[in-house]
Amino acid sequence: MKEASAAAMEKSSSAGVASSRAAMELQRLVKAIVEEEEEGDGKSVETYEEASRALSALKDLSFGTNGSRKQRDGAVPEHFLCPISSEIMRDPVVLSSGQTYDRPYIEQWLSSGNRTCPKSQQVLTSLTLTPNHLVRAMISQWCSKHGMALPPRNGNNLDGALVTADECAELDSLLKKLSSSSSSEKKLAAKELRLRTRLQSSSRTLVGRNPDALPKLLCLLSSSTLDAGLQEDAVTVILNLSIEDGNKKSVGENAEAILLLIEALTTGINMQTRGNAAAALFTLSSLDSNKTKIVQLGAMEPLVDLLEHGSLSAKKDAGSAIFNLCTLRENRAVAAGEGVAGVSLRLMKQGLLVAESLALLALLSSYQEVAEELAEDGGVACLLRIVREARALGTRRTRRWFCTRYAWTIGGS
Repeated sequence: MKEASAAAMEKSSSAGVASSRAAMELQRLVKAIVEEEEEGDGKSVETYEEASRALSALKDLSFGTNGSRKQRDGAVPEHFLCPISSEIMRDPVVLSSGQTYDRPYIEQWLSSGNRTCPKSQQVLTSLTLTPNHLVRAMISQWCSKHGMALPPRNGNNLDGALVTADECAELDSLLKKLSSSSSSEKKLAAKELRLRTRLQSSSRTLVGRNPDALPKLLCLLSSSTLDAGLQEDAVTVILNLSIEDGNKKSVGENAEAILLLIEALTTGINMQTRGNAAAALFTLSSLDSNKTKIVQLGAMEPLVDLLEHGSLSAKKDAGSAIFNLCTLRENRAVAAGEGVAGVSLRLMKQGLLVAESLALLALLSSYQEVAEELAEDGGVACLLRIVREARALGTRRTRRWFCTRYAWTIGGS
């Protein structure tokens, strides 16, 4: 009896390990699909096929060959649950980190200003959300097998966002008040729009699709009598709108919107406004066409200035925007010319934004003038110090490798 029990435990353990490996492989492939679709290199079809095979393997391990879930209590499989809400996912989407979340919850996380993956804490290189059709298919199949159905959604559906008639009417009313002759009414409307577009994907979608919304916000920002609160609210509403994938193109194609965000970077009445303007440029720059326009319109210089002189949160927003812009190769020379490397080195010497600064240096490491600038400003000593501290703290090997490699590069320049 004991032998049978031990054999069963060993078999269960082996199955668990195999299932874990299959899940990790599937996650790796899903991340690869996201990266390949962003790069547009045409290889994602092969990766989809690999992911399909990994999905089949994971399904066999999880459900068994006869398709029935081998669980005593019939609980929902853990990988069907959103890591944020712990509820079964209705609309699973993949972040650039490769982790999958339910769309409403990850959108709320991002709209709160977070720029990391909630589960892995990895800094996100893009805020693009890619539908995870593989996991969605598994969830649908599991629900069908167990006689379950996802709770029905109330209201109309607008590209996945829930919309009610009352919400439409309320948002229309708020947008009209942005043009009110009453200063207090205008301020209250902007503040309410800021709150709604931060919390509700449906509000971001509706406001973004209203042809009068962006012009009204830009009119506020171009006003000569703009006060600090109204400027901050208007910039933040544009930031919130830009989080929604469907709005990135329309906002990014509006040159006046980009120019006013750049102006807010430079002359923002308070630091929160300047940081939110940088965050808006970061989210808009997930599209390559926007990356080009943002730099052409002159955003790099004020972003570098904010990276050096802003508050810590503003520095982070500026650094994220610069990094995203520099993923487009032609923007790197502009960043190098504006002194990004020197600013990054000074931040690292202060122990600030070390990971972000290293990421920027990695993008610019091929420029000889960058290597020479770092060599003259004590870059070798700084990087070697980071290597020693990283080794002592057991920090990721990749950071130590990069510092050692880069210190060698600039030391020999």
